[in-house]
Amino acid sequence: MGKGCITVTKYFLFLFNLLFFVFGGLIMGFGLWVLLDNQSFIAVLQESSDTVKVAAYILIGVGSLSMALGFFGCIGAIYEIRCLLGLYFTCLLLILIGQVTAGVLIYFQRDQLKHEMSNIIKDMIVNYTGVNRTAESTWDYVQKSMKCCGWTGPGNWSDNLIIKNSFQNLYPCSCRNESLPGSDIKLEGLCEHLSADLPVFETGCITNVEKWLLENCGVILGICAGVAVIELLGMILSMCLCKSVVQEDYSKVPKY
Repeated sequence: MGKGCITVTKYFLFLFNLLFFVFGGLIMGFGLWVLLDNQSFIAVLQESSDTVKVAAYILIGVGSLSMALGFFGCIGAIYEIRCLLGLYFTCLLLILIGQVTAGVLIYFQRDQLKHEMSNIIKDMIVNYTGVNRTAESTWDYVQKSMKCCGWTGPGNWSDNLIIKNSFQNLYPCSCRNESLPGSDIKLEGLCEHLSADLPVFETGCITNVEKWLLENCGVILGICAGVAVIELLGMILSMCLCKSVVQEDYSKVPKY
């Protein structure tokens, strides 16, 4: 390979590693968002299930590792260090295998994950007290912002322990349909209505939540697909550059 081709390959590899570093930062940022966010549906799942927390830590770890690899890949490309290029290729291959494995597992376990999510929400509704817990406040926010009530419908709230054992006509304040006459509007907790015809939304949140998850999954899958493409290109370019460096080193050996 000519010297000009080696230079082009070197700087293309540097560019791809820079993009890989940026995508790794995005993955790590998403993991931090899942771990720290308390104003979206993720917070409800996070407080009720360790699976989401584990997934967040994995995303943070993968993102951090990707950023480190991008940095070392840039160094290896610019200075043509063969050991760094070889290590970079090996790590990229392992990460790519891990990503594919995780994607396959999530795809085949999607029904089980959906069932687990339904159980988490229904259990939270049954034990809802109106106290300012993170999961309860977030669920109130979900119902209010998405204009829905319960998981499959407002009937889910009839299983709530406080509502079931009360002689009053109680309902979650976040389910309040403002277009219907009723008591003062509150953001969270349980409200009382004079009649059994409660002024709440009639649709459940499952449809809107699934739509929200699908929209966010599209973003996640898009980022992961972009990272996978950059990984493949980085692997190809690193091997090409490493091979070129080896050939150039041997061409400098004197022949007798």
